[in-house]
Amino acid sequence: MTNLEELKLKVLKKYYGYDKFRPEQSRIINNVLAKKDSLVLMPTGGGKSLCFQIPAIMFKGLTIVISPLISLMQDQVHALQANGIRAELINSSQTPKQIDETLEKIKNNELKLLYIAPERFASFGFKEFLQSIKISLIAIDEAHCISEWGHDFRTEYRNLSKLKSMFPDTPLIALTATATEKVKLDILKQLNLTEPKIFITGFDRKNLSLQIMKKNSTFEKILNLLEKYRNESVIIYCFSRKDTESMAKKLKEYNHNAKPYHAGLSTKIREKNQDDFIKDKVNIIVATIAFGMGIDKPDVRLVIHHTFSKSIEGYYQEIGRAGRDGLPSECILFFSYGDKKKQEFLINMSRDLANKQAGQKKLNEMVSYCDMRQCRKKFLLSYFGEQTNFENNNCESCDVCLGIVEEIPTKVKKSKVNTGNYNNELFEELRILRIEIAQEKQIAPYIVFGDVALKQMATLFPTTDEGFMQISGVGEKKLIDYGEDFLKIINEFVMVNNIEETLEQNTSSKQIATSENTFDTEEGVTYKNYETYVRPDKVDEETVKTFSKRNRKTKISKTTKKRRTKKSGVTGIKNQELFDRLKVLRLKIADQRGAPAFTVFPDTALKDMANKKPSNNEQFLEMKGVGEKKLAEYGVRFLKEINN
Repeated sequence: MTNLEELKLKVLKKYYGYDKFRPEQSRIINNVLAKKDSLVLMPTGGGKSLCFQIPAIMFKGLTIVISPLISLMQDQVHALQANGIRAELINSSQTPKQIDETLEKIKNNELKLLYIAPERFASFGFKEFLQSIKISLIAIDEAHCISEWGHDFRTEYRNLSKLKSMFPDTPLIALTATATEKVKLDILKQLNLTEPKIFITGFDRKNLSLQIMKKNSTFEKILNLLEKYRNESVIIYCFSRKDTESMAKKLKEYNHNAKPYHAGLSTKIREKNQDDFIKDKVNIIVATIAFGMGIDKPDVRLVIHHTFSKSIEGYYQEIGRAGRDGLPSECILFFSYGDKKKQEFLINMSRDLANKQAGQKKLNEMVSYCDMRQCRKKFLLSYFGEQTNFENNNCESCDVCLGIVEEIPTKVKKSKVNTGNYNNELFEELRILRIEIAQEKQIAPYIVFGDVALKQMATLFPTTDEGFMQISGVGEKKLIDYGEDFLKIINEFVMVNNIEETLEQNTSSKQIATSENTFDTEEGVTYKNYETYVRPDKVDEETVKTFSKRNRKTKISKTTKKRRTKKSGVTGIKNQELFDRLKVLRLKIADQRGAPAFTVFPDTALKDMANKKPSNNEQFLEMKGVGEKKLAEYGVRFLKEINN
């Protein structure tokens, strides 16, 4: 072993508590230490951060880390400081005094890493300051944001295109977990890297299982999943701000500790909710997709997509929040063709034809992924240009390969629909459209559609061609002639009022429901959460609400007993009782420090302690994730708990 290898491993053990590097990490670090430019494509949880943090510790001078989100910077800086590494961040939420204090530390050579947002490079004064100090390395995280071909293009990242001309002798490392071949080439072009070495470590996350579920009785399915992952960290992605609020509220009604996260919340509330999730005070966060890239929590065990993502890249990054510590984790996506229409509605709002076409292409790729009957992991990996070599073409970790695929209905047989309490507002809008079409074609309005058909539309809210074909009087000719105009009105109405298409539900139950969850109570009455429109059957709305609330708790416990799945979470623990006690101690210490629990020790470390039961400092130092700093800070308390 060379002196360099010994030194790298010594730094790894001292600060991070690990005895060896993951595949490719060592080669990437060597390239950086040789002061050469690098582009790293590595899956989330693959250990990208170590590829620049280890060189940052070994280099003399300061390493600049450019990251797109404040929350992500905060999490990484907390983790570095917990490991005894001198790191700080500068962001727009800080006071001038706080920023000046950090700059003073830099002048005094007291920092090894400084995290900043790309917008900071728009400041002439800041660029001038950087050119006055020794910068040993520049790391650009989430580098795909610089490419307009990427799924998350950010104009402020274009400020980074001049970095190489500003710091020609400073090595630059760009890192991303999601980049197609086109995006990869664009990153290289935009950053003007000098003879860069490209490292692609593979996109397969072997510890993640993938499943697509039919979007019916969705809330009941989610409750069963949460029972399976009781007290584990969970992210639920929703389509809109309203959906996140509604989902979090309903989960609280079932005694789940959940909070919403979306751009409509005040900065203070949003930061509080995320902080509570990171620090394990809340175990479920219900978020719009904007949340995903801002989290650096290693022990998320379940990621649920209540609505599917706009692109494969976005989906891959969102599920990448699960199982970053390498332990088994689950990713569930609920799919319906009605959600496809919602996404198309947003795409069509763009006036730019190229953007529309690109958005539709990405959406179609996502629908193909959801609808396919071949290995889902093979599809994802080939999308990013990676060949697979699964034995017998079976990844053993997606619903297709495991033989548990739920069939997604595309057409439903027409059935008699009770239209006794249709939505009058939508009905009137459809009547106006009918009159306009009739006048244009100089025909009687009823020839377009009769009142019965319009009332069915205002009852069932069809949002797709397949759904529209279920309406009485709609054949293929009328679908072609009028479908686009009528579906546009219905989709806009559904979007504004957050109504879900009811075509796949039991139409004899006489309900117009605005949330997604229909299931049976103990008394056998079909219930659905009511928010705006209700078609009562011999009872008024308030009676239905009261009845359903009274039966919620009993009903769910009964269903859960029927469908209870083996408890999931961290597996392979020989002493669960000790593991749970160590988690309690970890949380207590984290609360005292005001830091996330995983910055004390990750689950992998606690699992190692529970299985091996170290009895002295030497044995404790051999545990995964235990370095000298953490031994000194926490060793006494954890050894006491282990040997209690």
